[in-house]
Parts: sequence; structure tokens; C-alpha cells
Amino acid sequence: MGRYVVRRLLIAIPTLLVISFVIYAILALAPIDPLSQFGADPRVPAEVRERIRDSLGLNQPWPLRYVKWVTAMFRGDFGVSFMSHSSVGDLIAQRLPNTLAVVGVAYILGVLMGIPVGMISAIKRYSFFDHAATTLAFMGFSVPTFFTGLLLIIIFGIKLRWFPFIYSSTLQVHDLASLGQQIKQSIMPITVLALFDVATIARYVRAEMLEHLPLDYVRTARGKGLMERFVVLRHVLRNSLIPVVTLVALGVPAVFGGAIVTEQVFRVPGIG
Repeated sequence: MGRYVVRRLLIAIPTLLVISFVIYAILALAPIDPLSQFGADPRVPAEVRERIRDSLGLNQPWPLRYVKWVTAMFRGDFGVSFMSHSSVGDLIAQRLPNTLAVVGVAYILGVLMGIPVGMISAIKRYSFFDHAATTLAFMGFSVPTFFTGLLLIIIFGIKLRWFPFIYSSTLQVHDLASLGQQIKQSIMPITVLALFDVATIARYVRAEMLEHLPLDYVRTARGKGLMERFVVLRHVLRNSLIPVVTLVALGVPAVFGGAIVTEQVFRVPGIG
């Protein structure tokens, strides 16, 4: 297993390099000037724009710029942000913990809740629980996150005043009281994101289990006199989770990218 993981990781390195090269080439060949915002500002002289262009290496061929970018990236140098004029690496270090505390926790909760919900829906097919879970699942990944977020803010933040609807980035956790405040301000954004993740995972688990339940190996296990719980957990669920694990793994990089809409709605100073 360890050799397989190492081999897959080694294969992923050239794959990521090829993907980054293609994306860089598309952006470099696009008819868009990276300094167009300065060109529209009459207060910036032409010679200043040229000095900025030279300092950024924009006058060099784009393949050479790509090589320099990859080299700097492996050194941990991601450049300077145009907006904040600070190091991109420092910005990531500042904002990534907030993103993981909200988006990461929501993703974990979504997986932990989506699997049992989908399993019960498949076992109790066409029951009241299945219909309710299916309806909520369709609502979960159909309703936009900004609408769900605003709805929670109006109900629980403004009307009932149960939770703060603006995320405080200056809050430092140093005791139980501050930990309670941190949990309180994270509940609504985590709920919004977790609803979508629960809906997605639950539908996949339900669909996969419904495909495995009528198969011969399940009937054989039941014919041997195995307990239904053992058959479902050890055989059906285990085989059904193979594509679900792939789906969950593909969603992990999105956690580090943040949730732009939800973070903007709740003013979470994260990567998004």
C-alpha cells in the first residue's frame, strides 16, 4: 500500500507540472495585459509602467517566465499581491487557518454525516426517512450557498440573535469562553457548507448501495445466515464506498481553496 501511494504521488508531480504549464500558457497568450489597471490610471506615467513591467519580467518570453515562476514556487516564493502589496505566502499563512477552521470542518462533518444518511436511505428505500433525506438532499445542492447563508443570518443572526453573523478575525482562543465564541461564530458558515457536502455524499452513497444490495454476493452472505447489520456494514457499505472515497479525495483540494461566496457572506477572512 505504501509503495502504491508513493508511486501515485510521484506520478502526480509531472501531471501537476503539465497542468500548470498549460494554464500558464493560456493566461500568457491571452490578449489581456496584466498591468491594464495601471494603464487605465492617468496618474501612472508610461515610464513607471515600463519599470513595473521590467521588474515583473513581463517583457521576457513567457516560457522563461514560467521556468522562473516554477523555480520560485519550489522555493516558497509566490510573489507579491497586487491588491495588498504584501507577500502572497504571508497572506496564505494568515488566511489558511480561518479557511480550514470553517471549510475544513464543514467538509469533515459533511462526510461523516453524509455516509450514514445515504446508507439509511438505501436500506430503507422509499420510506419516510428516504423521501425526507432525498428532498433535503436536492434542496442542499440546488439552493445557492449565498441564499442559505443570508437565510440563516436573517433567522438566527438578526431575528433570534443566537449567533453572530460577522466572523471576527481578531478573536484569539485562549480559554473556554473564547473557544465558545469561536464555535458560536463558526456555526452558521459551517452549517451552510456542510449542508451541501452532506447532500452530495448522501446521494452518492445511496446510489452506490442500491446498486450493490441486489447483487449475488449479498444474497450469498444473507444465505449463510450472517446478521443483516454485518452484511450491510462489512460487505455492501465497504464496496459502495470505493467511488465515494474517490469523490471525497477529489474534494480535498477545494478545501484549501476556500469557499468564496460563503466567506464573503459571513466576512470570513479566508483564502476565498
